[in-house]
Amino acid sequence: QLIPLFVIIGSGGVGASLYLMRLAMFNPDVSWDRKNNPEPWNKMAPNDQYKFFSVNMDYSNLKKDRPDF
Repeated sequence: QLIPLFVIIGSGGVGASLYLMRLAMFNPDVSWDRKNNPEPWNKMAPNDQYKFFSVNMDYSNLKKDRPDF
């Protein structure tokens, strides 16, 4: 009777750790290499999708609306 509880709790822990790993690796707000890329958010192109889920958004048609630094 405890096996489903362990499976559900284990899958929740694995899912949470995978999501945290995704945030740490692919989020432009996180900088792991401060020598070569100190501001990774400036290197993002306007058509890069970094959100996990976006509703009714086509990133391929976006144009650049900010200056280069």
